[in-house]
Amino acid sequence: MGLLSEGSPLSWEETKRRSEYVRKHGIIQFINLYHKLRDRQGDILKWGDEVEYMIVKFDDGNKTARLSLRAAEILEVFHNEHDSLPEKDEARCLWHPEYAAYMLEATPGHPYGGLLAHFNVVEANMRYRREQAAKLMHPGERLMTLTSFPRIGCPAFTEPVHPTKPTSGATRSLFFPDEAIFPGHPRFKTLTRNIRQRRGEKVAINLPIFKDVKTPSPFVEDYLLYGDDGEARRAALPDHVYLDAMGFGMGCCCLQLTFQACNINEARTLYDQLAPLCPILLALTAASPFHRGLITDVDCRWNVISGAVDCRTRQERGLLPLGPNERRIPKSRYDSISSYISPQGEKYNDVPLVLDEDAYKQLSEAGIDPLLARHIAHLFIRDTVSLFEERLNQDDSKDSDHFENIQSTNWQTMRFKPPPPNSSIGWRVEFRPCEVQITDFENAAVVCFVVLLTRVILSYQLDLIIPISKVDDNMQKAQKRNAIQSEKFWFRKDITTSISPPEATCHCPVFPVDASSKLPSNCDVYAQMTINEIINGKEGEFPGLIPLLTSYLSGMDVDADTHCTIQQYLKLIQRRASGELQTTAQWLRKYVTTHPDYRKDSVISEKINYDLLKTIDSIQNGIIPCPDLLGAPLISKTQDSVPQTISKAECSAE
Repeated sequence: MGLLSEGSPLSWEETKRRSEYVRKHGIIQFINLYHKLRDRQGDILKWGDEVEYMIVKFDDGNKTARLSLRAAEILEVFHNEHDSLPEKDEARCLWHPEYAAYMLEATPGHPYGGLLAHFNVVEANMRYRREQAAKLMHPGERLMTLTSFPRIGCPAFTEPVHPTKPTSGATRSLFFPDEAIFPGHPRFKTLTRNIRQRRGEKVAINLPIFKDVKTPSPFVEDYLLYGDDGEARRAALPDHVYLDAMGFGMGCCCLQLTFQACNINEARTLYDQLAPLCPILLALTAASPFHRGLITDVDCRWNVISGAVDCRTRQERGLLPLGPNERRIPKSRYDSISSYISPQGEKYNDVPLVLDEDAYKQLSEAGIDPLLARHIAHLFIRDTVSLFEERLNQDDSKDSDHFENIQSTNWQTMRFKPPPPNSSIGWRVEFRPCEVQITDFENAAVVCFVVLLTRVILSYQLDLIIPISKVDDNMQKAQKRNAIQSEKFWFRKDITTSISPPEATCHCPVFPVDASSKLPSNCDVYAQMTINEIINGKEGEFPGLIPLLTSYLSGMDVDADTHCTIQQYLKLIQRRASGELQTTAQWLRKYVTTHPDYRKDSVISEKINYDLLKTIDSIQNGIIPCPDLLGAPLISKTQDSVPQTISKAECSAE
């Protein structure tokens, strides 16, 4: 979720009055950080994952599944246990708060490093997190990796049940009660309240309804039944599922990765090269077709969250004429990136970039190059939407809270992260588009696939950059129903810039590679390709990302266990991209639409929801196989009860 400063939250009026002060000092803090750390060199590869979870409470007698609002209580136990560890002991995982009172976030206790052997512990660490949390679950509770709870926003979707308050509180939602927001830190309700107040109205998300044979046409709901004062009726679109609260977006779960680069230039390169992969991984991990107990015609959460924190006024959204000192802002503060920041990407910055001109001037006069200055000045068009009285006065030479206040509330597909002040941490990039998957095996596969891609990008000096406008186009395509099979995505055709891996240009270990490996090098700039072609290749036209990873790995001395682990993960990605295995979204749709209680009306009843989540719980714990998602139920080398997609024999044959 970003920066979690402690203190007394200011009202929106007080926050707005100090927004320019925060912007000015945030820029000064970044300039000081930049000058202090721009020449930092030689940081080693470190990386880690962030997995978000939901706590689901099953009532087997009444056949219901609800979201348990016990995250704060559980986190307090985790934090007390961590604080009581002897200094020499290292926690195997760390737990963090998230937006919703039913959400938990966990990361490895310490980052992984530059050895391929670390891939052997990713899945085991994820399993350990579930085991640790399971000890604190009440009877009937389960920790689940769901991107979106199917009946979020339906009556009585939480445990305990809380009524909504459409005329008071932080959300004023017809569907999402304030009690479902994490209560243990004031930032979350403050963000909710201030985003609504800055916008001048409640957020409004409209998702196209999935039209089944008995779905009303047009699909129009009567919001008076929920206490609507007319705002929902004006904001909701026909044939759409209407959502009106930040919790519908920030209450979704995701899978994110952070990488430490060896220096600032490598971080900027990774930021740019990974950006075109964001929509590809979003489509590959699609897992959220259900919202408010209804089947929608989209497969991903991205636009839901984008709308859920869209604090732009009507003037900024282009719905009313601009007033003095106002500007049009094309995107929400949660969206895809709007510019590349490395020299390699500069010529592909083809969309207008809205800047805070004062910030840009301040950065330029401080000697920061135009690409980076424009990136930061673009982030700083946003007001602060959460400010604490105790953090107002800072030492700009030592602190970075004002910078992080703006940086951490720009929730984009990629995040470029300077080192914290007085820290051993280096320049980093965060990869943010992925939806969380049902099993630890799937999540580990996605993590290791992306980590390997970063190593191949740097080792082979791959060039994946396409115009920003095409990346934006891809982000919208990626969210469509069955996009992985039905859509074509813009992708660079000639991604190899040299025939063989170049000599190392920095001291950062990049998983050493055999320089004799050969790669093809020809073609034009970019074209439309299927996910299958991007991942697996198209003979004579595009090499494919998996074949490039295989080529990279063939020149390395990899032990048998690590080789088998990697091949299991790559095989899953390969089969999902080809359509041989379903995405989570496809599997969820099929389960609901073939359930005996489904009435072909796009509605997910309490009983369907209960059966679906019970089945998911059995799959994630290895009790039942799921060949549509994972392939044949073969024996894993790490956990005999968990179905995998490739056997040891297949590993040996690779």
